[in-house]
Parts: sequence; structure tokens; C-alpha cells
Amino acid sequence: MALERIEAIPQLAPRPRESHKGRFGTVLVVAGSRGMAGAAALCGAAALRSGAGLVRIATAAEVQPVVAGFEPSYMTYPLACTADGLIDFPKARPVLQRLLAPATVVAVGPGLGQSEEIHGLLRFLLAETDKPLILDADGLNALVGQTELLAGVARPVILTPHPGEFARLTGTGVTEIQADRPGQAAQLATTSPALVVVLKGAGTIVTDGRRYFENSTGNPGMATGGTGDVLTGVIAALLAQGLPAFEAAQLGVFVHGLAGDIARDNHGELGLIAGDLVDALPDAFTHLMPDPDIIT
Repeated sequence: MALERIEAIPQLAPRPRESHKGRFGTVLVVAGSRGMAGAAALCGAAALRSGAGLVRIATAAEVQPVVAGFEPSYMTYPLACTADGLIDFPKARPVLQRLLAPATVVAVGPGLGQSEEIHGLLRFLLAETDKPLILDADGLNALVGQTELLAGVARPVILTPHPGEFARLTGTGVTEIQADRPGQAAQLATTSPALVVVLKGAGTIVTDGRRYFENSTGNPGMATGGTGDVLTGVIAALLAQGLPAFEAAQLGVFVHGLAGDIARDNHGELGLIAGDLVDALPDAFTHLMPDPDIIT
């Protein structure tokens, strides 16, 4: 499989002075369950810090007050949940349908947990909606055994597996995956022309099956819980602001790693946590964006 390697890092266009939040997209995050409210909060906060105009988080009703308490700048919506504290999709479907209508992009998976209801939620989002999707964590776990759902998608879908999740999705051993990360990721991406795969790890790979990018930013301090949730929020915000899927994933991965490097410089690798990446995102974007004072 011949892949074109992409080196140039895309950028967001400078914002006109007359900008308003409606110009920069609405990210809907479907995430969180009992014990995993932080995953939803990290994803939502990262989307805000990456420029999304609005961020809405739909989460299990049991943890909605907790998610809301993390950050006042996003909006939260309680979804009916099971006795186990997971989203009960059949009961939550009417609320989700109302939230989907104004959404530009939907990010699904951080802290969702695993159940048949979550599988039903994923099937609904893939088969019955036309919104671009980013699938991470339990959104990916819900795909195991039903990756054929990806074949018919016509709108952008971005998958963000780490090697273990990739192995579960494809039935391929982790050793084999790591031996040819670009090729393995590209093979999964060819499931649909609309698919982009982000294979996380040292030198994260972004590919659409034709092009690939190997990331150069990031450090071992980012090997801590929640950093993947941050990446999902970053990519979702960039997609909401109008970047094509491959470019949104490429820039998101680069900026996420750059934020990790800034956080390492401030806190060291050992003490770095996912929230430090969220806090460092504005500085990471500032390194890449033109000086707003020269925009007319």
C-alpha cells in the first residue's frame, strides 16, 4: 500500500474581528458515566480551549451535576441512565435527537462505559445521523465486532484508538500493529473513503488510507489517564471550525503533543496530568497562529 507522507502542519484561518460564537461550530460531547465524569469534562474543556464556539456535553444523569461543576463555560444535559450509571440509549434517544440537530460535530466515547445500550447508541449515530463523528475510548469499544458499520458512512468519521483498542477493533496483535503503524492504520482507514484513523502512541499516526502524518510532538509525561480525552476534544473543535477531517486530526495531534511539551516544561514529566494539557492548549495554539494584531 503506497502512502503519501504529509509533513506540513495545517493552520486555522485567522478570526475576523466581527467574529461571534456561531461561526466556530458547536461540539456535542456524548461521554461520561458513574466514576468517569472527568473524562467528559476533560473532553469538553479541551474543545473549548481549542476554539469551539459552543460545547454541549450529554452525559449520564447520575454524573451530570459533577460534569457541570468542573467547568462553567460548557453546557451539560442529563441523559437517562441505567442502574449501573451508564447512558440508557433507548430512554435517552429523544434528548439526544434534540441535541444533535444544532451540533456541528459529535465526539463520542470518553468514559461512556460498555453495555448493549452503548452499542445501540453507536449504531444510531453511525446509521441514522449525518453529523461528523470522533470516536474514542468506549465509542471504539462499542465498534468491536461491528466495524462493518463504518463501510457505509459518507460523512467524516475519525477513530482515535491506542494500540490496544486498535487490536480489539481489527483482531490484529499489538506487536504486529507496532511493527508497521502507518500500514496498519491505513488498512483500517480504507474501510471507508470518509474515515480517518489516529493511531495513538509515540509518533502518533494520522491517515486516511492515502496520506499519512507521523507526529513529532509530545513526551512520556503524557502517558497518564485523560490525555486521550483531551485529544478527542481538540480534534472535535478543529473539525467544528471547518477543517477537513484529515487536517483536523493532523493539527489536533500536533497541538495536543505541543501542549504536552509545554506542560512538561512547567511541571516536569513525572507530575504531568491531563488537566495540565488543557491549560497549555492556548499557548500551543499561540505558537502556531499568526499575530491577530496584523489581521484587518
